Amino acid sequence: MAVPASGRILHINISDGGTPKLPIPTVDIGVDGLVGDRQKNLKYHGGPDRAVCLWSAEIIQMLQTEGHPIHPGSAGENITVEGLPWQDLQPDTLLQVGDTVRLMITDYAAPCRTIGKCFSDRKYSRISQKHFPGTSRLYARVLTPGTVAVGNSIFVPNAP
Repeated sequence: MAVPASGRILHINISDGGTPKLPIPTVDIGVDGLVGDRQKNLKYHGGPDRAVCLWSAEIIQMLQTEGHPIHPGSAGENITVEGLPWQDLQPDTLLQVGDTVRLMITDYAAPCRTIGKCFSDRKYSRISQKHFPGTSRLYARVLTPGTVAVGNSIFVPNAP
């Protein structure tokens, strides 16, 4: 996969459960996810393979252009990034975030009805990997914990 050398973190988002997740400038990330973040339904969210949810600022901007009332954190992502070719990222892709944090993408995050309000027609399937490939949020496992901040780089190590 040909991925640019680097993108960057635009937003870090957490909540005490549910959406929207609200912005913070910096966060510690452990193997269980972002410190201070919580999920209401652990059957579908959280756990080691869904410790961090990432999404593309470019996809959010595209959806806003389509008329959807969506913004960073409103669909439940923890880290909103810009500059990476989102449609090329897939499970088993490694990500280096800031100086220390390493993540491995584990899956595409299936959208659910709780984010329906983010869409003008309430059709949250608009960000389903199955129906609209390349628009889904991504889940990741934490391989190396650490601290990240808004503005930190994010890139695929050893990308050609």
